[in-house]
Amino acid sequence: MNDHSTVRFKLNNSELWGGLIGLALGVFVIRSGLKLKLGTINDPGSGYVLFYTGILMCVFAVSIIIGAVTEGGPSFGSRWVDARWSKPLLVIACLTAFSFALDPLGFLLSSIPLMLLLLRVIDPVRWSLAIPIAVLVPLGMWWVLKRLLLIQLPSGMFEIG
Repeated sequence: MNDHSTVRFKLNNSELWGGLIGLALGVFVIRSGLKLKLGTINDPGSGYVLFYTGILMCVFAVSIIIGAVTEGGPSFGSRWVDARWSKPLLVIACLTAFSFALDPLGFLLSSIPLMLLLLRVIDPVRWSLAIPIAVLVPLGMWWVLKRLLLIQLPSGMFEIG
């Protein structure tokens, strides 16, 4: 028998641990949905969608665990080889700045510079495309959220939006 046909179980398998964490998170979401009361399909309670989302999370996590056990997976160390941290850290910094600017400047005045910065720095797009996208996408989102869905957005100190 060929020795390569059997997969050796490793505890250093990053997919196994990712699946186990996903399974634990799914169980937590299911329990949270049950605490909020499910209701029925005709009269769903506040935990209805949460409960079934948790079930889906558990199904996906179990499929990842089964794949990791039967086929093996990469180790933790191999996941971080040649990792480039500059762009993810820059996105986190931009989103943090956006969260601080959202209340004083408002949705439109804080999301337009965020979009422009992300379009030019993270995945460079030419200016002739970046400026219209950075202006039109937040305006479109503002219109959908504020006018169609009637969600109250921060208008900031300049009362724009």
